[in-house]
Amino acid sequence: MSATRRDPRTDAGGGRSVRRRQRWRAQLVAWAFIVPVALYLVFFYAYPLLRNLDLSFRDYSLASFITGNADWAGLDNYLAVLKNPTFVPAMLNTALFTFGSILVQFAAGLALAVFFFRKFPLSGLLRALFLVPWLLPLLVSASIWSWMLNSDSGIVNAVITAFGGPQINWLTSPQWALVSVLIANIWIGIPFNLVILYSGLQNISTDIYEAASLDGAGSWQTFWRITFPLLRPVSAITILLGLVYTLKVFDIIWIMTKGGPGDASTTLAIWSYRLGFGGGTPQLSPAAAVGNLLILIAFVFGLLYIRLQRKAEQS
Repeated sequence: MSATRRDPRTDAGGGRSVRRRQRWRAQLVAWAFIVPVALYLVFFYAYPLLRNLDLSFRDYSLASFITGNADWAGLDNYLAVLKNPTFVPAMLNTALFTFGSILVQFAAGLALAVFFFRKFPLSGLLRALFLVPWLLPLLVSASIWSWMLNSDSGIVNAVITAFGGPQINWLTSPQWALVSVLIANIWIGIPFNLVILYSGLQNISTDIYEAASLDGAGSWQTFWRITFPLLRPVSAITILLGLVYTLKVFDIIWIMTKGGPGDASTTLAIWSYRLGFGGGTPQLSPAAAVGNLLILIAFVFGLLYIRLQRKAEQS
């Protein structure tokens, strides 16, 4: 009986066909994952951004917004925004609100992360309780702080007056309105810093701390010479994420003070909403211009975050 001989060319052709089908199958699977994400980004990010740019470069009224016919205005809306008396207070309030929040949130979050990193009974439960402000809906958190800081029936004023202090108009005084929303935002943001920094502490090898203790390093020396330097990549990312988030905070301020009294607690986000939807005649194009300025600021910090993240991955 003679053995059947197979043509090598047929085997090679069949192998190429199988590999080709496998590549096509892999590409189809890849496109199946990419296309939904791409469509989501186009419809919910790219299109609104382009639409907002179109609004800012044209002179839209409510009627022309519906019909889609508006005269080209160029940079007139941006120039009008920059010359508006509200621009400087809004920029200053945005800077104070953002950097004040980040500074206190990061410092408190780092202190709590180091505190909970030292294992003790009920540390896990207490750490979980600190996450409650972060887990609550912002509407609930802002409403709670509005009640607590109420001038007449708030618990904060009740405690202050019980110890002989003066009654403070937290939400209605130009001197205290921004401080009030700042306190509420700090309370909400501390758990985020705690979670991220605590995760960063867990990535530091315990051998380093053991070597430091053998060399006689104290708690402060260990923190400043080991913990804080090794946390720099995580700290930079935490701060930049907080900056991008805090820049666009709207709901807390709107629920508590609506940006008032006057412009005392008005930020760029609040001002943009006021122009477009705050009552009276909607100024859609200036509102879009203010929103684009805010997007530009957040975009700059976002690029900085990406650059630092790449450096952290390479180190």
